Amino acid sequence: MAAARTPARKTAAKIPQVSWREPRPAPLVLVSGPEEVCAERAIAGIRDYLRTEDPALEVSDIRADDYAAGTLLAVTSPSLFGEPRLVRVSGVEKCSDAFLQEALSYLEHPQEGATVVLRHTGATVRGKKLLDALRAGTGGGIEIACVAVKRDSDRFDFAAGEFKAANKRIQPQALRALVSAFADDLTELAAACQQLINDVEGDITEDVVTKYYGGRVEVSAFVVADTAIAGRYGEALVSLRHALASGADPVPMVAAFAMKLRTMAKVAGIRGSSREIASRLGMKDWQIDRARRDLAGWNERSLGLAIQATARADAEVKGAARDPIFALERMVTVIATRAPFAE
Repeated sequence: MAAARTPARKTAAKIPQVSWREPRPAPLVLVSGPEEVCAERAIAGIRDYLRTEDPALEVSDIRADDYAAGTLLAVTSPSLFGEPRLVRVSGVEKCSDAFLQEALSYLEHPQEGATVVLRHTGATVRGKKLLDALRAGTGGGIEIACVAVKRDSDRFDFAAGEFKAANKRIQPQALRALVSAFADDLTELAAACQQLINDVEGDITEDVVTKYYGGRVEVSAFVVADTAIAGRYGEALVSLRHALASGADPVPMVAAFAMKLRTMAKVAGIRGSSREIASRLGMKDWQIDRARRDLAGWNERSLGLAIQATARADAEVKGAARDPIFALERMVTVIATRAPFAE
């Protein structure tokens, strides 16, 4: 009886995978993924690395979608004095047939002293044959993946990485306030991190973040949630109205409350060190510490009321009621007073 055939497994990329925070040159560098902030950092890092080795570095830019035949070979060929060459190729996800053909040929015979950076956002499958060949090891390349930063935890990790890379300390509360203030735009978050790193001497505190970005921080959904959970009812209502007047959307507002309450519910009653609990729950140490502080004055009954009020508000701001503002105010009232809403 013939042996059963083992299903073929998808082979992993054979080329080294390099972090965008620690880029290095190679004959061919694939910078893949949609996150432009990370891609720009990686490409700039490769340029700086090469320029440090030789200030005479020649830098050329090519568009793969508007490509003139013969350009790649021309800009990678050694010059009279043999300076190193960096060739940055953009738009590989929409490359022309001419570029694709010449790039595949180039993989077989990379030019000595040349570093070719291929930027592919992943928006299309165009150029897949080129990417597959490069990832299989043809040309001796490396890949720098710049995956999308979408989740809150990803943004926290991104911002924390900015300060860690600069050997700059930031308090967990300050980091949270900063990320909350720029939750919708990673480019602005990156710029804010760099401004604080460059301008602030010593550790970065929550007061420092408020001083620089107070206008954005004070209308943050997380600031409203923090105030209500702390039991400061009047201040929570004022913050809510300020946030709404500044254009805050009720749906993500409720989502911020829900996220904090879920974390509190997970941490409530669990004993152990922050590190142990964080490892068990797949969270960060500082998130456990913050949840424990938030739980001060709460009990099982009041936490249950808050979660129910948030679930009701979530449905109502998504269309189950005519007045989403009233739904938010009722939710804030229940959470801040830790008592049922008198209807």
